[in-house]
Amino acid sequence: MKKIIFIFFNILLLLMVSACGDNKLTKIRVAEVTHSVFYAPQYIAIEMGYFKEEGIEIELINAGGADKVMAGLLSNDIDVGFSGPEATIYVYNNGQENYMINFCQLTKRDGSFIVSRTPIENFTMDMLKGKSILGGRSGGVPLMNLEYVLKEAGLSVGRDKEGYDVLVRTDIQFNAMAGAFVSGEADFTTLFEPTALLLEKENKGFVVTSVGKYSKEVPFTSYYVTKEYLNKNEDVVRRFTKAIKKAQDYLFSHTDLEVATSIHKQFSDISIEDLEEVVKRYREADVWCDSPFFSEEGFNRLMDIMEEANELEKRADFDKIVTNKFVK
Repeated sequence: MKKIIFIFFNILLLLMVSACGDNKLTKIRVAEVTHSVFYAPQYIAIEMGYFKEEGIEIELINAGGADKVMAGLLSNDIDVGFSGPEATIYVYNNGQENYMINFCQLTKRDGSFIVSRTPIENFTMDMLKGKSILGGRSGGVPLMNLEYVLKEAGLSVGRDKEGYDVLVRTDIQFNAMAGAFVSGEADFTTLFEPTALLLEKENKGFVVTSVGKYSKEVPFTSYYVTKEYLNKNEDVVRRFTKAIKKAQDYLFSHTDLEVATSIHKQFSDISIEDLEEVVKRYREADVWCDSPFFSEEGFNRLMDIMEEANELEKRADFDKIVTNKFVK
């Protein structure tokens, strides 16, 4: 009898261990280009437990630039990259065999704001004539899109000191732009939130407009993985996409205050009230996608912008580096 009980106990123990194993979360290392409220759906998915509902545990890494995100992917130090998809175009065009595939779009417009040293009411782009502005890293979408909208406004753009309406500076690293501006570099800068708001709170800078207000829809930020990772982990990528879709649905069905409250843990250094204001700014700028779908029209517009900036020698194949397979 004791032997039967012993065997039964061991079988029960094995079943319990097996059940625990089935509930084990898949850990995914995600490198984001920067940490910003601009990426609110991502933080909603983390804080509201949508990734865990899909059996995923996220290790979030702030890479501080799209080039660093890509370096992490190429070295297998991360699993999922998150930045402007221009980085995936560069890698594909450079002939990388294990190139990147975009599978989920998060934002559809520029998320940066133009910040001045003094408050300006009724700002117009021609107020930048004869001025300098910190634009970001050469080859990055924020810089290229800024130059594109300046040209669309009828302003000539240059990166040296003479002969142009606006001097767009690329000599300051993305993560150092706020500090450089406060220390006296340039007349204007572009910043993401909540950095722009924090400067306003200290009276060291003032938001005058959203760059996205002047730009057409483009795939400004997206998630991507290597071709090899995708081939081996389709189910993981599908579940990841599903979690983001849940977060997008939450974003568009809840108030600015509710969204701010849901992601406050990610931005605990600012108040709920300030975070609500930032969410409001981004919502008014119409920056967020309501679906992970990545459109070919937006992809082509992005390459138009890259060509205008002389950063693209040949156009990439949409069907090669983008998939909407998991959006359905």
